[in-house]
Amino acid sequence: MARCRSYLRGLAICVTVLLLVSGVVMIGVGFSSIDGNVPVAVLFQQLSSSDGLLVLQVFGPITVLLSVLGICAASLDLKPLLLVFSALIFMEFVALMVVASPLVQVQTQLDAAVDEVFLNVTPLYREDSYIQTELNKLQISYSCCGLRSFEDWESRLPVSCSCTPPRLPASDPQQSARPGNSSSQESCVPVQHQLWVHAEPCGPVLKSYLSFPIKLRIGIISAVATITMAAIALCLALGLEEYWKTPPVETTVDDYNRVKYQPKPTLT
Repeated sequence: MARCRSYLRGLAICVTVLLLVSGVVMIGVGFSSIDGNVPVAVLFQQLSSSDGLLVLQVFGPITVLLSVLGICAASLDLKPLLLVFSALIFMEFVALMVVASPLVQVQTQLDAAVDEVFLNVTPLYREDSYIQTELNKLQISYSCCGLRSFEDWESRLPVSCSCTPPRLPASDPQQSARPGNSSSQESCVPVQHQLWVHAEPCGPVLKSYLSFPIKLRIGIISAVATITMAAIALCLALGLEEYWKTPPVETTVDDYNRVKYQPKPTLT
């Protein structure tokens, strides 16, 4: 039993240290500017970029302080302090779940909001030169054209949308008519004046950039919640040890050969 208790205590210390590290990560991510790395960020000024940041900025320091309290309680084996830590960290866990729950709804509504932005900024050739320059960089880097399709530029397609179609072998002129080879030209589509452009739009790329910060915050909060539940269970087990630990007993036989069981006296 003593060995099991020592393992439980060591595990509680490790989990509270891990909770401390998680709190530091929450602070670091909460005060960092991830959203500033979104390409063509000026297009998305109407979208909220602070979803989840306040949650991390507030609950990060609280988690760090409570983790220090839990580490001290588990290291010194102070049962009242372990119970206090368990109660406080449980309150933080409930508050974190209540405050962070709207993030899931934000994630589901993000695609619809971005699609609306894409619709409002087309045609793209009417946008500011800065936005067009950033879009051209994005189109060159990811071999895409437009936000929803190349038609977002209408008839004024930039050079960054140009695509070189794969050339078919001259020895087999009938190869282009074969169904199995139609996928080789899917990345390029022909438009007016013998011009080929990228068939893939750049919208999915921008959506992935925009959704990454929210997904990161949801992941961090989920990890902290899991570690918090483990810390609560371990610290409660240590704090309530006297209720689940079986006391040592001794047996005695009286004059009538009756066996009696009673706790052994402890030396204080």
